[in-house]
Amino acid sequence: MSKGLYIGSTRSYSGKNMLSVGIGLRLQKEGVNLGYMKPVGVMPVDETRGDEDALFVQDVLNLQQPAGLVTPVLVTQDFRMRAFAGHIGDYMPEVASAYEKLCQNRDLTLVCGTGHTLSGKYCGLDGIRTVRELKLKAVIIDRLQHEVNYDELMNIKEQLGDNMIGVVLNDIPASFMAEIDSVIRPFLERNAIPVLGVIPRDPLMGSIRAHELADGLGGRLVAAQGRADGMVENFLIGTMQVENFITYFRRNPHAAVIVGGDRADVQLVAIEGNCPCLVLTGNLYPNDIILSRADTLNVPIVMVRQDTYTVAKKMEGLLTRHKMRDVMKIRQGAQLISNNLDFAAIREALGV
Repeated sequence: MSKGLYIGSTRSYSGKNMLSVGIGLRLQKEGVNLGYMKPVGVMPVDETRGDEDALFVQDVLNLQQPAGLVTPVLVTQDFRMRAFAGHIGDYMPEVASAYEKLCQNRDLTLVCGTGHTLSGKYCGLDGIRTVRELKLKAVIIDRLQHEVNYDELMNIKEQLGDNMIGVVLNDIPASFMAEIDSVIRPFLERNAIPVLGVIPRDPLMGSIRAHELADGLGGRLVAAQGRADGMVENFLIGTMQVENFITYFRRNPHAAVIVGGDRADVQLVAIEGNCPCLVLTGNLYPNDIILSRADTLNVPIVMVRQDTYTVAKKMEGLLTRHKMRDVMKIRQGAQLISNNLDFAAIREALGV
């Protein structure tokens, strides 16, 4: 039977799709006949086309496989309610059957998890059980958020044992690399968790286009609509005095500026400084001077109803959880994986 590699994570939005695409493209380039599966889909397109993430990864890897096999379980609200009421059976045999069919004539099948490794336990389809039942090897990706999630990594290792071949540490800023090398990597490896790769933080991977930002914030574009495909890497809040704002703005040229709709002084500074996007809060329409300069300098303006604090929290979530759908991101993510993973160790552990 084909070998199988499970891609799991310590938390949601850690980079499983990026890792699946990066590993898949590299191994395909090296001549590995690859299959792909996402047993549990939580973003159903419809019953015939399967899960949105699964469709995306298949498309990038140029795979044509039946949606019902790639994602045999689609989680809808009705599915959850039936599961909570104890009205569903065991779906693992169906997942195993689909996996066996997808493995035929393949050297390796990538099996991508949903959410984090314990997600799906309520219906018996969590990552731990999936790895055990399908006899997979597993790579776990951990995205840095304040610190490495070493407790969860040790917990997963304890449950998976030799089936877990290692961890990939993702989104690591340059300032944290020394600690990774001197403290975190040795600690994990002493606990039988090989570090298979350290992916440096890349501003592009956490960025979002201005028009996607408008959609995500529930706002509307009111200026420079034709230039709303620019990339936003982070954001600044323009509540301070304009003199202080200028100092911070110069240090963050790729940041969207969130500012009250009544702060024309800060708005004008941001526009003249060619910020990638201006987000006006409080449902206040900009004045004619602001609109004119924004259209002239091609700076998109998004107008939203909420207050500045609420919008900033939403923006933080969007930048953290935005999915890798952009062609530039796909290329960059695949390159980051190819450059920073120990593929020789991965292939040796898999036997491919």
